[in-house]
Amino acid sequence: MSSFFIKKKGPQKVFKKSDLPGSKRKNDGSTGNKLQKKLTSKHNEEISSDSETESPAVHRKRRANVEEEFDETPQEKKLRLAKLYLDQLRNEEEKKAEEESFESELIAGRLEEDVLEQKGKLQRMVAKDLLPPDESEIRLLRGHKLPVTCLVISPDDKNVFSAAKDCSIIKWDVESGKRLHTIAGGRKGTEDRHLGHTAHILCMSISSDGKYLATGDMNKLILIWEAATCKHLYKFTGHRGPVSGLSFRRGTHDLYSASHDRSIKVWNVDENAYVETLFGHQDVITGLDSGSRERCVTAGGRDRTVRVWKIAEESQLVFHGHDGSIDCIQLINEEHMITGSDDGSVSLWNVNKKKPLSTVKAAHGQHGDMGLEQPYWVSAVAALHNSDTVASGANGRSHNSKVQLWKCGQGFRRLEPLFSVPVNGFVNSLKFSSSGKFLVAGVGQEHRLGRWWSLKGVKNGLYIIPLKRQLSEKLDAPNAEEKTE
Repeated sequence: MSSFFIKKKGPQKVFKKSDLPGSKRKNDGSTGNKLQKKLTSKHNEEISSDSETESPAVHRKRRANVEEEFDETPQEKKLRLAKLYLDQLRNEEEKKAEEESFESELIAGRLEEDVLEQKGKLQRMVAKDLLPPDESEIRLLRGHKLPVTCLVISPDDKNVFSAAKDCSIIKWDVESGKRLHTIAGGRKGTEDRHLGHTAHILCMSISSDGKYLATGDMNKLILIWEAATCKHLYKFTGHRGPVSGLSFRRGTHDLYSASHDRSIKVWNVDENAYVETLFGHQDVITGLDSGSRERCVTAGGRDRTVRVWKIAEESQLVFHGHDGSIDCIQLINEEHMITGSDDGSVSLWNVNKKKPLSTVKAAHGQHGDMGLEQPYWVSAVAALHNSDTVASGANGRSHNSKVQLWKCGQGFRRLEPLFSVPVNGFVNSLKFSSSGKFLVAGVGQEHRLGRWWSLKGVKNGLYIIPLKRQLSEKLDAPNAEEKTE
């Protein structure tokens, strides 16, 4: 027992009377005093070599401690070391209990957030703090020869992937604006020997872990890429029309695809496998999105319907609200979504209600002569996930296009305009970064789905739009999320 506690004591040497020379002889007072002075002197010499600037008071205290330790009996020493050991064990247990309590609170908080997210009740209230960016801060990244049709942002916000009518895919570095990788498009008829696309790319999606990138084209093909290296992995075939929508289910590698053949297909990318096909739309599908639930939402073009597809039940809900072709759709959270139409309106929906919660007519204004005015065509929408902030982009007949930001009002029952950002060209795609620090708009001279008219002089590319916020203690706090009722 004694040796066990001495080992716990550490490197400091404790002298025993039995270790001293002549300990078996009877010591008189003078001999003991001389020996004590000798040991004390030696100990003081060792300390002074490391701490020459110690004050006399500290020096005297150290001498007293050494003398007390030397006079300690073996029983007292065992008791003292035992107390030290017990104190050490007690401190370790208390620290461990605190860490476990902290971890439990973190896990409980994360689980609560996950449940709220599934219910669509987790909401980041950021719209009220957003400020319009200075035009000098907006960057235009150019690299595509033809209009940009689609884009995605990596989950870590470091990269943007864009695709265009020139059949190419470009991976960009957000911070520097440099092109990191380009997958060139091929000519029509070279599908058998070209690894990339040989037809206009219409849609793309990236998995929530940033592992896979999926792209779909006018040639009915879906190509799967390794996002980190842009290496080609798989080719999915089966659609009978252009692939117009792609979305990875959040937290998985399940991929949903939509097509002009009016069908929805489900794929498992890990297994390189087709799963099933769902039908229901009466016209070409123009947009698709999904969240973490086993379902997706689609826009049905000129059948003027929005549909919620419950994959497991193989059922669908059909919603009506727009007067024109519904060309774009995006989930805000698991319970709410936003759509845009060529009738110029932007609508806010609850996935459980068949009619829009709010609709803004002529959301981007009108063009034409008095009496013959037509609203600008809303061609792209985006949502900052689990927040109260959305954006829309329009295709006009002039160079004066814009991206409009909106705030979802209390209970998602209204859309309130925040500010607009001028861009040049058709806004074919919009995406918020995960952090909400910037918005990316893909623009071009033509609409992504056709060539009804072209804007000469427009530069095909990506606008990187920074989203500044007012200084707010609430935004800087770790719990900047609010829960909606």
